Amino acid sequence: MANGRDTKQIKRMRNEILVALKVLYPGALQADPLLRTLLMLFPDVEFDSFRRDLAYLIEKRYIERVIPEAQGEAEGNGTAWRKRWFKLTPAGLEIADRCVHDPALDD
Repeated sequence: MANGRDTKQIKRMRNEILVALKVLYPGALQADPLLRTLLMLFPDVEFDSFRRDLAYLIEKRYIERVIPEAQGEAEGNGTAWRKRWFKLTPAGLEIADRCVHDPALDD
C-alpha cells in the first residue's frame, strides 16, 4: 500500500491518466487540468500521489513532458508540477489502447 492506496487503485489511476491523455493525442495537457478531470473518478486523490504516478509513467516512457514554445520556458525543473505539460507517447498510446500489456498496469 502506498500512501493509503492499494495496488489496484494505483494501477487504475495510472491507466486513467493514459486514457485521459489519449483523448488529446498527439496534443498535451497541463497537470492541473488533468488532475481535475480525474477527480471525478478519484475524489480523494492527493496531488503528491498524482505526481508520483506521472513520474512513474514518464520513467516507463508512456508519457513525456513537453514545453510549449509559446511559454518560452527554459529546460529544467523550474516550473511547478501543476503547470507542466504532458503528452502521451506512441508506447503509451499502445498501452492505453490495450494493444500491448504491461503487468505493472494490468488489472
